[in-house]
Amino acid sequence: MKNHLQQHISDRIQQSLGLLENQQLAQDLWHILAEQHFQGFLPQFVVNHLCEKYQLSAKNLALLLLPISASYANPTISHFSVGAVVTGESGSLYFGANQEFCATNIQQTIHAEQSAISHAWMRGERKLTDVTVNYTPCGHCRQFMNELNSAETLHIHLPHSQNNLLHKYLPDSFGPKDLDITCRLFDERHNGLNYRTEDSVILAALNAANQAHAPYSQSYSGVAIQLQDQQIFSGRYAENAAFNPTLPALQVALNYLLLSGNEVENIQRVVMVEQPLTLSYQKMAEELLAYLGEVKLEYILLP
Repeated sequence: MKNHLQQHISDRIQQSLGLLENQQLAQDLWHILAEQHFQGFLPQFVVNHLCEKYQLSAKNLALLLLPISASYANPTISHFSVGAVVTGESGSLYFGANQEFCATNIQQTIHAEQSAISHAWMRGERKLTDVTVNYTPCGHCRQFMNELNSAETLHIHLPHSQNNLLHKYLPDSFGPKDLDITCRLFDERHNGLNYRTEDSVILAALNAANQAHAPYSQSYSGVAIQLQDQQIFSGRYAENAAFNPTLPALQVALNYLLLSGNEVENIQRVVMVEQPLTLSYQKMAEELLAYLGEVKLEYILLP
């Protein structure tokens, strides 16, 4: 990726672990993350183990993890790394960080909170209870979080202020309820899309489109990225009541890939499946892929 940080994620994580006051905890985190090939999340049983061993609450562990989460950032425009950690209802913790892409539209950017939230979504989490971030969420991210099925009870934790409900940061909010939308982001869904194929990458993109959240436009899209080692990472479209904080499917897939410890330089194939009733992300996806490298978008239009 042009202007991508040159260091491997393992080097960046090792540097961030050096910032932790408790170096025994840092060593444990290093071994855990290395063993899972630097995938940016901690399963519930690992969270419980670390909290018990170091006499921490899950909230305090998430706060300590912020520098590690921020090491996944690619701040090629802002040069300002933001880290976020979201807590799933399962008790697992999911990392997120800002992902920026030079020489393309600023709308292609992924904010840290969007990164962590979509990361948890793609790993199968069904509800979030907490969002922990190293800087106060911007208005864009507050609106994005308002789309969640747990928005009314979601707690925001910052290094200087914890246990605040989302609606303290977004009073008199506009969201799904104002448009009579009952299906929220993270709710289970199937959009009824069909396409006959045995191609595993196309099927992954189709499955993602079927789980896309697009209650306002009914324009469903999903993306699947295949790496040179044949790993497949998919991404679902995540629409917002205010539209601009919407996260396109390609960004969700790229974010999932990066938070799984992989690099965009290893992308071999990208497929988008889309039913664009009123909105299409084909051209936006093609533009971002052109920035990332030489891989062309395989586009499948559904009626």
